[in-house]
Amino acid sequence: MKIAAVQMNSGPEVQSNLDAARALLEDAARQGAAVALLPENFAIMGRKERDKIAVSEAPGSGPIQEFLSSTAKRLSLCIIGGTIPLEVAGETRVAPACVVYGADGAYLGRYDKIHLFDVSVPGRNETYRESASMVPGREPVILPTPAGRVGLSVCYDVRFPELYRRLSAGPGGAAQGADFLSVPAAFTVPTGEAHWDTLLRARAIENLCCVVAAAQVGEHANGRRTYGHSMIVDCWGTVLGQLPEGPGCVVAEFDLAKQAATRESFPALTHRVI
Repeated sequence: MKIAAVQMNSGPEVQSNLDAARALLEDAARQGAAVALLPENFAIMGRKERDKIAVSEAPGSGPIQEFLSSTAKRLSLCIIGGTIPLEVAGETRVAPACVVYGADGAYLGRYDKIHLFDVSVPGRNETYRESASMVPGREPVILPTPAGRVGLSVCYDVRFPELYRRLSAGPGGAAQGADFLSVPAAFTVPTGEAHWDTLLRARAIENLCCVVAAAQVGEHANGRRTYGHSMIVDCWGTVLGQLPEGPGCVVAEFDLAKQAATRESFPALTHRVI
């Protein structure tokens, strides 16, 4: 089974971003991918953090969600939709929602980013306060895809290994846990250079689980520079494919049987005692 990680340089105009995503998803489908992951904020990287509120959608309706559903159906491609801004009842902020659509265009479910990026980047004049415009999620989510069960996460989540342990263990033990982990992201350049590769490979190794990471890349309208380097990592920490720079997609084959055999011969997940 092939999986694709789509890399984008999204801007403030939703339609332009959807057009770019369409072309890249078509490329992923041509390369034989059964599942494609879009990056965080693929539909809008605004000039200001709160710009996403102006284009937020009600859950289940709106042009961004319609695009994901119709494109998934047209390409017979399961799409993990990075994050999109969804309205939250009683809130002026939005949910950073990762919505997933099956190859028939049907809505499969969503995960709301749990850990919000409220930080000042060390050594840089860069400060981010996602909580000013976003409402965090509360629960881990695992959903079925043609490539197996995916454990959903977003960007800053990757720094919190306890989330991935819950995803890999699953509600009923490892047999019900994730078969692969998705990480749509918009990592800054300094944090990406320092930690991106190490964090992704660590999450794969410690959970004996494939990791698919789709990133924003380049300079955006707000002056933010994102790191790119979208990649797919197998359960042993081997990088199966990577796209360092520029928009595009990286496609790699995910061998679920090989992963299962690795977990059986090297049963670290079953040795966990705390």
